[in-house]
This record gives sequence, structure tokens and C-alpha cells, in this order.
Amino acid sequence: MNSFQDYFQLIMSVGILLILGTIILLFIEIRKLKDKIQEKIELNDESKRLKLQALERLTLFAERAGLQSLVARAEIDGKGAASLHYTLINSIKSEFEYNTSQQLYVNPEIWNAVTRLKDQNIYIINQLAAPLPPQATAMDLSKRLLEYSMQENAELNHIVLDALRFEAGKIIN
Repeated sequence: MNSFQDYFQLIMSVGILLILGTIILLFIEIRKLKDKIQEKIELNDESKRLKLQALERLTLFAERAGLQSLVARAEIDGKGAASLHYTLINSIKSEFEYNTSQQLYVNPEIWNAVTRLKDQNIYIINQLAAPLPPQATAMDLSKRLLEYSMQENAELNHIVLDALRFEAGKIIN
């Protein structure tokens, strides 16, 4: 009988060790899972930060690419219309090129809207500059651009800015 009790105690001891071992392994697995979840949360936070920074830069581009903003920042005194025309087009293109990497962080619809803004404003500037006589001044072109921009819904940048704000709101909330 004594050997039966010894055998039973041995089985119980081995059973308890197996249960404890299993519990320890479960704790280790839970810890690994917790670490993976934490990494994903941190990665998600970093991803959100990058997306918001991209939207921020594209918002700045949309503001600066607006016709009124372009004219307000341009050096007009003593320049001809052709010089201003070149300066405005070059300004839009260079700022757009500076921000092209941001397309990695925003959805394609947002990037397409920003691209259309660039293309439309270049087209508008070209169309408004084309009929001006060669002796036209920068003031003549800037006046035409400002008059055009005052028309209702003439400035696409306001629509793009609304889309950028909406997209940022989705990320923040």
C-alpha cells in the first residue's frame, strides 16, 4: 500500500509540475502576444502621425497654390506679365514636387485632388495669361487672376482644403 501512495504522490507531483509548466508557458505566450499588440499600437500611432503630417503638408500646399495666395506672394513691381506668369507656374510646380512623397501617406483620392489642384491652377494661369499683349505688366495678369478667383467656386483649393480637413478628422477621431 505504501508503494501505491508513493506512486500516487509521484503522479500528483508530476501532474502539478505539468500544470505549473503549462501555466508558465501560457504566461510567456500571453506576454509575447501583449508585446505584439503593443508594437502594433505603436506602429498604428506612428502611421497616424505620418498620415497627419502628410495632410498638414498638403494643406499648406493647397493654401499656397491658391490663385489669391500665389498673387499675394508674388513680386509684382516692375515685372512684365510673362515674368509673373513664369514665376507663378514655377512656384506651383516646385511646391508640388517638394510634396510628392506625401502621396505615400494619403489615400489616392486625396492625392488625385491635390494633383488636379496643381493642374487646374496651372491651366487657369496659362489661359488668363495667353490673351495678354506682350507689353502687359505683372499687375495686368495679377488683376485678371484675382478677378477670376473672386468668382464663386473658381478656386479649387477650397474644395481640396475641405477634403484634407475631412480626411484629417477621420484619422483623429
